[in-house]
Amino acid sequence: MRIMIQGAGSNVGKSLLVAGLCRHFTRTGLTVRPFKPQNMSNNAAVAVGGEIGRAQALQARACGVAPQVDMNPVLLKPESETGAQVIVQGKRLTTVRAKEYAALKPQLMAPVLDSFRRLKAEADLVIVEGAGSPAEVNLRANDIANMGFALASDTPVILTGDIDRGGVIAQLVGTQAVLDPTDNAMIRGFLINKFRGDPRLFDDGYRLIEQRTGWPGLGVIPWFPDAHKLPAEDAADLGGTRGSGGFLIAVPHLNRIANFDDLDPLAQEPGVTLRIIKPGKPLPVEADLVILPGSKATIADLAHFRAQGWDIDLAAALRRGTRVLGLCGGYQMLGREIADPEGIEGKPGSVPGLGLLDLTTTMTPDKRVTETEAIHPTSGTKVKGYEIHLGRTQGPDRANPLFTVNGKPEGAIRADGRVMGSYLHGMFTEDAFRRAFLASLGATPGNLSYDQTVEDTLDALADHLAAHVDCDRLLQLAQA
Repeated sequence: MRIMIQGAGSNVGKSLLVAGLCRHFTRTGLTVRPFKPQNMSNNAAVAVGGEIGRAQALQARACGVAPQVDMNPVLLKPESETGAQVIVQGKRLTTVRAKEYAALKPQLMAPVLDSFRRLKAEADLVIVEGAGSPAEVNLRANDIANMGFALASDTPVILTGDIDRGGVIAQLVGTQAVLDPTDNAMIRGFLINKFRGDPRLFDDGYRLIEQRTGWPGLGVIPWFPDAHKLPAEDAADLGGTRGSGGFLIAVPHLNRIANFDDLDPLAQEPGVTLRIIKPGKPLPVEADLVILPGSKATIADLAHFRAQGWDIDLAAALRRGTRVLGLCGGYQMLGREIADPEGIEGKPGSVPGLGLLDLTTTMTPDKRVTETEAIHPTSGTKVKGYEIHLGRTQGPDRANPLFTVNGKPEGAIRADGRVMGSYLHGMFTEDAFRRAFLASLGATPGNLSYDQTVEDTLDALADHLAAHVDCDRLLQLAQA
C-alpha cells in the first residue's frame, strides 16, 4: 500500500502530517515507512548509508525504525541563492545551479524509484511526502517530487490545504484548475490543515470544495499546538523568542543556517529564553550565551555575519561576560582563518575568521557524515550526536577540547573558558549533558526529558490526526 501527501502550497504541514500518520498506522500494527522523493533542506540527519532530510528522520522515528537513505533518495542542500549540493541516496553527487539541476533531474528518477521499491518491499504501507506544490506546473517537466513521481509509481495523492494562511478554497480548487487531466486523476481526496476555532464553521466551504473538485474531503484538522516540540525542518519556522526563562541564549539567523534543530532542546528548557536574531538586528550584549549555529556555506555566512555588525556585537557581549558556542560551521567561524584552497565554497583562497579560538580550518572535498559518541570531560557525561561537515580544524585550542571521542579531542575551549566550539550536532538532546552544560554557565536547568517529550508529542499528534482524519478511508485509498 502507498499514499502520497501533497500540499497546495509550501509549508502547509506535510512533514508533520506524514509523521503523525506514520505513528498512527504503526500503532495499528502495520509496518510503515516514510518516503520523500526529493527534499530541499539544510536540516539534515545521519541515516544508514549517509544523510537525509531531518523530517524523514523524525518520520522514521514515528515508525519506530532507524532512518535510512532510501527514505529520502534526493536531498538538495542550498549553498547560495542559485545553487545547491545534490545528495543522492545519502551521498554527495555534485553541486549545481538551478538551471543545471533541471537538466540533471531526468537522471534522478531511477534512483528515486529504486529506493521506493525497496521500501515497499519491507513495509505494509509507505506514506509519501511531496515537495512544494504540484500547482507549480512550470516545474512539471521531469518532476520527481510531486505528480511526476506519483504517476511513475502509481501512488494515489491526498492534497492538503493550509487554512491558517487564508484562501484555502482557492488553494485546492485552483490547483485542480492548473493541473492537466492525467495529474488530476491521481488526486483521490483532500485535507484541510491548521484550522483555528470551530471546524463546523467551515462546513459550507468544505462542501464547496467537494462539489467544485469532485474529490472527497478526508477531514478538517485543527491547529496542533505542540508542533513546536518536534524538530522543525524549514528555516522559515525559526524566528522570534521561545521560552521565558532567566537565562538568555541568542542565536544569529545565518543565511544558510543548517541543522538548527540543535536548538530545540534548549528552547524547551524552562529556565531558558532562546532568541533568534534576524539580520539587521543587533546581538543582545546582555545575552548569557551566544550560539553560532551550523551553516551550509560557512565562508559566505561569515561575510553575512560581519555585514550585520554582529562581529562587533559579539566582541562587546564577550567583554560583558557572555559565553560563546560555535556549532559545526559556527565553530569554523570562531577560528583565526578558513582556508578553501580548492574553491569548494567559491573562489579558492582564505578568509580571516573571528579570531576567538586559536584554530584554522581547511575546507576539503571529503565529507564527514557519521554518528558520534563522545564524553564531556568537565562533567563526565556521555553524548550521542552526529557530524555532517566538510573541512578539518586544527590548532592549539584543541588541546582543551569540549569533548573527547575515543580518547581523542573533539572541539575546543579557549583558555579563559568563554569561547567553545564543536562539530558535534545533537549534543543538547542528551539530558544529562544539557543540564550540566547549562548549570556550568549559571543557568537553572529543569527536569526536561527531551526524547520522551518528542515521543509523547508524536503520540499526541497521532491521536490528533486519528480524531480528525478519516484514516479508514485514507487506508482504503492507499489500497486502490
